[in-house]
Amino acid sequence: MAVRSQTPGEFKRTLRKLAGADDSLAAALDRFGEPEFWHRQPGFATLVLFILEQQVSLASGAAAFNRLQARVENVTPTAVLIPSDEELRADGFSRQKSRYVRELARAVLDGRINLASLEARSDDEVRRELIGLVGIGPWTADVYLLSCLRRPDVWPVLDRALQVATGEVLGLETIPNPALLLELGERWRPHRSTAARLMWHSYLSKRGRKEAAFEA
Repeated sequence: MAVRSQTPGEFKRTLRKLAGADDSLAAALDRFGEPEFWHRQPGFATLVLFILEQQVSLASGAAAFNRLQARVENVTPTAVLIPSDEELRADGFSRQKSRYVRELARAVLDGRINLASLEARSDDEVRRELIGLVGIGPWTADVYLLSCLRRPDVWPVLDRALQVATGEVLGLETIPNPALLLELGERWRPHRSTAARLMWHSYLSKRGRKEAAFEA
């Protein structure tokens, strides 16, 4: 199967198609409007940001990333190995995340992973490559696939915001756990990325927020 990335035009067409076939999505689209087709630049710096966003608020993760960027200027594998542990702690890194970011940098520098090559790999291959790295799990791999590589059928079931939003949009009494969320998402295959973007848009709009919603 050919690897492809979703374009803004395809996203708009797919969104209308899904809403036309699903009353719950249609209601969310009517209430909150069309999501922006946001995405993040693929590569090392974004993976560092995703690591920093794990298990904390997006604002906290972004703040730590911005302090790191101010310290090293360009967030590259070579640059992030320069600060001391104390300096990284001052930037908001936990001991664990300092290790994860350094291990990612070393993996890139010694050739264990070629991040540029991921753009031509299948979704499953990308997941295997990323999850094989220290500190990167299914959530990080999925949000990288969806927001950086813009793959059309990614459904990050470990994402808390997606769990909450899907429960709200579908009118469920409880927030779906990952297993149930995976089952619920089957109705939108092979366009689950579009459904996820609408769910996140709903989640943010209800809470007066506008940034991309990833909640590990």
